[in-house]
Amino acid sequence: MRYDDLLEPKQQKSDSVKAKRGVYEKEPGSGIWWIRYADTSGRIRREKVGKKQKAIDLYSMRKTDVLYGKKFPESMRVSNIKFEELTKDTLEYSKTHKASYRMDKSRMAVIVKEFGQRPAASITPQDIEKWFAHDFSEHSPATVNRYRALLSLVFRQGIRNRKVAANPARLVKQRPESRGRVRWLQADEETRLRAVMEAHYPHRIPELDLALNTGIRRGEQYAMTWDSVDFERRQLHIMHTKNGEDKYVPLNDTAMAALRTAKQFSTGEAAVFTNRHGEALQSSRQWFNRALTLAKITDFRWHDLRHTFASKLTMLGANLRTVQQLMGHKTLAMTVRYSHLSSAHQQDAVQLLCGAKPAVQSEPTSTTTDTNAETAVETKSARIQ
Repeated sequence: MRYDDLLEPKQQKSDSVKAKRGVYEKEPGSGIWWIRYADTSGRIRREKVGKKQKAIDLYSMRKTDVLYGKKFPESMRVSNIKFEELTKDTLEYSKTHKASYRMDKSRMAVIVKEFGQRPAASITPQDIEKWFAHDFSEHSPATVNRYRALLSLVFRQGIRNRKVAANPARLVKQRPESRGRVRWLQADEETRLRAVMEAHYPHRIPELDLALNTGIRRGEQYAMTWDSVDFERRQLHIMHTKNGEDKYVPLNDTAMAALRTAKQFSTGEAAVFTNRHGEALQSSRQWFNRALTLAKITDFRWHDLRHTFASKLTMLGANLRTVQQLMGHKTLAMTVRYSHLSSAHQQDAVQLLCGAKPAVQSEPTSTTTDTNAETAVETKSARIQ
């Protein structure tokens, strides 16, 4: 015998009216029932339940809780929001505030494929860990950490927008990463690379020179527009760096010459570096890897030009704090990887034990010692016509 059969006719009718008001199918015919009610503060709350009878029972329970003034957890109010909705907000934020938007967009597609249709509030740290263990078993710890960071950003934005109440990615431990290799361009390698570029890619030499003399990231370099270049003050204004902060990059003579050469070939568009059709370049892939192959340079990436910038500065005597600022590292720990390249100050320190006087170190901030570098680069560009 059903519970409804034990009720008086008048009571059955009353409960039926209540069920029609607060119990409903969001998608008619789906068999999945929801409840809708006002809490003690008058806020409308919705909950996905499942079977109709369970929805009716839960609706009655919630009405009783409201009657006795019970407070409900915030997560109940937003439990029906799908994870995919949160990712849209995050990509809008990334597009405006991050230099890594294109990479975020690519990674987000992978994340949405896994979690997109799930209610955001239903995703647990265990769900994320299982996904990493299953789908990222052959990926590096750094790759896993990048996906974790993006997932965490999705939930942080959701919390800011009051669409979720918690961030499960925060409870997923970061994978321990190695401090990373320090691979820089050796003198003979740079000689071979420049010879290849003179022969095959002379119009790309300014891109190489700018990277070697500023240490900016590839994404930052190819997102540059002319309004971010201040020729008078000799500096670049990099907005929305990897650390989320603006950065002002000083320009030495070689970097200035590289930008002036690029300006000669500019089509007047906003982008600093363009292809032969005047379209903004997205990266250096169109020529860099091929140039490395022709120059017989192995195990080298564009990002290693950034290492070359820092390595040369360190070997020429620049202190680590200065290198940190020029590289845009958030902490000095990121810069310490270059410390072994500067043994001069360590040698001077231990020599003090022998009665030597402290040495005075210079702190050059340029990776070039050629005072005629600007003239040399401009002379090269004249042959590109």
